[in-house]
Amino acid sequence: MRSPVRLSEGLLAALRHLRERREINTVTLRYADAPAVLVPEAEGNLTHEELVQALPADEARLVVHELAFASPEGTRRHTWLLILWMPSAAGAQEQSYTAGFTALKEHLPDVRVHLTARRADQLAYRRLVALAG
Repeated sequence: MRSPVRLSEGLLAALRHLRERREINTVTLRYADAPAVLVPEAEGNLTHEELVQALPADEARLVVHELAFASPEGTRRHTWLLILWMPSAAGAQEQSYTAGFTALKEHLPDVRVHLTARRADQLAYRRLVALAG
């Protein structure tokens, strides 16, 4: 099935950059002025706290983030997260961002943790670690 959402060349480059370069662990995505085209908004090496603070209070965003954590045995682990940030003030954007979320899940089949967050507390570090297992 072909998605009506287009992933821009800039977005595809940002996702490659995320996977290939260690100084980048987060890509934040938004829709461009062109309809149904996802573009990278920001690339960075963000701590968990910086990631949560960077999300707008009144607009939706999509985020691909590499979560670093320790297993209960103390082993360092990393896992990829795909986050649909959908605060209540962004309700009008829900349909388009949900379509983008679906398109990214198809494009990133190795990302196993997908979540929708409407409030910052839903992105609590311990909750993300529990989801990552």
